[in-house]
Amino acid sequence: MKRRIALTTAAVVGLVVAGGTAVATGSASAASSGCSVSYTIVNQWPGGLQGGVTLTNLGSALSYWTLAFDFPDAGQKVTQGWNATWTQSGTHVTAANLSWNSAVPTNGSVSIGFTGSWTGANPVPASFSVNGVACTGGVATSTASPTVSASASTSTSASASASASPSPSASSSGGSGYNGPAPALHVSGNHLATAAGTTYRLLGVDRSSGEYACVQGKGMWDGGPVDQASVDAMKAWNIHAVRIPLNEECWLGLNGTPSGATYQQNVASYVNLLVSNGINPILDLHWTYGQYTGPGTACSDAHATCQKPMPDAQYTPTFWTQVATAFKGNNAVVFDLFNEPYPDAPASYDPTASWTCWRDGGSCTGISYQVAGMQSLVNAVRATGAANVVMLGGISWSNDLSHWLQYEPTDPTGNLIASWHSYNFNSCSNTSCWDTQVAPVAAQVPIDTGEIGQNSCAHDYIDTLMAWADSHGIGYQAWTWDPWGCSGGSVLIQDWSGTPTVTYGQGLQAHLLTQTP
Repeated sequence: MKRRIALTTAAVVGLVVAGGTAVATGSASAASSGCSVSYTIVNQWPGGLQGGVTLTNLGSALSYWTLAFDFPDAGQKVTQGWNATWTQSGTHVTAANLSWNSAVPTNGSVSIGFTGSWTGANPVPASFSVNGVACTGGVATSTASPTVSASASTSTSASASASASPSPSASSSGGSGYNGPAPALHVSGNHLATAAGTTYRLLGVDRSSGEYACVQGKGMWDGGPVDQASVDAMKAWNIHAVRIPLNEECWLGLNGTPSGATYQQNVASYVNLLVSNGINPILDLHWTYGQYTGPGTACSDAHATCQKPMPDAQYTPTFWTQVATAFKGNNAVVFDLFNEPYPDAPASYDPTASWTCWRDGGSCTGISYQVAGMQSLVNAVRATGAANVVMLGGISWSNDLSHWLQYEPTDPTGNLIASWHSYNFNSCSNTSCWDTQVAPVAAQVPIDTGEIGQNSCAHDYIDTLMAWADSHGIGYQAWTWDPWGCSGGSVLIQDWSGTPTVTYGQGLQAHLLTQTP
């Protein structure tokens, strides 16, 4: 079982597979400076490799570090890295600390990793330095030429290959790091982009509890932490987006405790914490008012105590007016207007009636309350002056995007994206359906998969789904970052420290560590 260890300055990347190893030893340039470095070829295949580097500080405590080395062959390249900001110029490679692993005490270690490519040969580097000091294995007042011992093994095993992934104990940069606050986003063609024009995907998790805590008497966030340590645990998985389900009655102060201003302040504080840590929050309206007892119902209560087929016209526009007013000007925050519309169930799966209800609202077949259509909610957001990116889930619990383009609401800012949910038990749950229903939408507008998961503790379905989404430039958030036990599936962590569940959480974590937003 892989477990996430509490973050320390001696974070370890636990990679155990056969490969080549180089260890630099010798002396350092000053009495207070010294280091040793272990370089391991964790896994190698024709034209590619995965490497691990562990530096040990033998001198005075470091408050920052930059590791440097030169590849012996011009064809060796770092293509992606984690636990450091990696750069390469020619054959010269540097890896600089991230904020969370900058301090390394005397005799402390920090481990980093990368994937790379090579042509011709893949020899190990001959020498290493940290902050300009040669890593020679000791503390001395003069610099000696480093000696390098290298060993290689060609043996492989199934267990070794299975271990060839970054350890869950260490945070990953995923090739991009957490340099500053989360980026402001806008729609550019069929993808999201930062203010600098860089293509960006929302990759992360759902953090459930804001939708039910107040109405179920469980306090805010169901007692789970929303502090810096909890965010650091997410960053250790290379999470760059957190979708936060909300409850309209709690926000508006109509029901439950905490609600109203207290609930709003809790949401704002969490949003600000995430943004300051380089993570984009997605505010999702999850539970809403309106009595519904038809097909697919989750409860008969008119209050916002469960999922309803469509948002209500009585309160939802007011909810989005207030939320948009609170967060306008902060375009790192994304709005997901309604979790999982399913007007097709009460409409007996009539596509025209279902999609018309979805867009236009009003009196909808089989729904007793007046519905707020997606166009009215887009209007409510834009009337505040907010230009935030807005997500719109399709029908059939956001799994059906077949008519999304035909019924897409108008938006003066052009910042609408399609929201899609995909579980193994949905009707559209295979690559053939994704190719025919989802890919055509992704070719024209950005898609974010606001929920992915499977009703088991395995990760075979999400592995296939994430690989397909990656190839189509689609973002995704996995359900759910809550320690509920994985017996029913789709639970990522065993505790708030971020220990991944076996094997669902492990599968997501390993994949996120390879991705750049």
